[in-house]
Amino acid sequence: MRLIFMGTPDFATALLKEICARGHEVAAVYSQPPRPAGRGMSEKKSSVHQFADAKGLPVRTPKSLRGAEEQEAFKSLGADVAVVAAYGLLLPQPILDAPKHGCLNLHGSLLPRWRGAAPIQRAIMAGDAETGVEVMKMDAGLDTGPVALTAKTPIGPDMTAGELHDRLAALGAPLMADALDLLAKGELRFTPQREEGACYAQKIDKPEARIDWRRSARDLHNHVRGLAPFPGAFFEADLGHGRERVKVLRTKIEDGKGAPGAVLDDEGLVACGEGALRLLRVQRAGKGEMGIEEFLRGRQLARGAVLA
Repeated sequence: MRLIFMGTPDFATALLKEICARGHEVAAVYSQPPRPAGRGMSEKKSSVHQFADAKGLPVRTPKSLRGAEEQEAFKSLGADVAVVAAYGLLLPQPILDAPKHGCLNLHGSLLPRWRGAAPIQRAIMAGDAETGVEVMKMDAGLDTGPVALTAKTPIGPDMTAGELHDRLAALGAPLMADALDLLAKGELRFTPQREEGACYAQKIDKPEARIDWRRSARDLHNHVRGLAPFPGAFFEADLGHGRERVKVLRTKIEDGKGAPGAVLDDEGLVACGEGALRLLRVQRAGKGEMGIEEFLRGRQLARGAVLA
């Protein structure tokens, strides 16, 4: 099929690779514009953009799709279908209507649960035991269109958002490719979403990443793994070198009582509003991820300290 691909991060790159491997004709790739990144803040192309360049595919990076000129350029591609995965821009109705078969979206949740921007993180932060990926036909609503195909996967009790992302990307790429094969044969069928159980996966903002030790150890364990590896849940404390921010990337729930945020032993056990959390993997600002043993060799996190 002749298609337009629209995506930006690694999650979408896995799908574009699968589509190319199946022999579909990619008329154009749409991705978010290059952004400043790294210490030098030089502009960096998205993961999808880099892959498309390597394959010699034409890439377009508009900041908006609302203008008539941009919409006409999209329509002129004459695509059978548009495939969308974590693109990052809202698609106006003229864009949705332009391809012969509309726009198919690969969404990282079991709709209608976790419609919106951060379904992978929100599923883990809520303590969900299962999630998945779905192929849906896009409409004017936010992830409200009918669903064609689904692949489910359990969420392990210690699985991080990064690990779940990779799992869903591996499931989603062949799922969407199968949907395109069915669409080409006129055999792709859609089922309307139910509204019962619908909820919104709001984008993660930076203040939300701060650890509130007044919450239960179970809630904070989910909070930490839902934000790992990025943006990373964090606390602040003076650990012998002035006040600093420390990201927490792995934890373990343990028994323990104390004032919320109080360090209960010399090996990284911290009291929560209910229970305690053992810090396993952390990251200092400007440094790489490390185990708690290595971290404690250079920082004072002894019994009696209080984390904020």
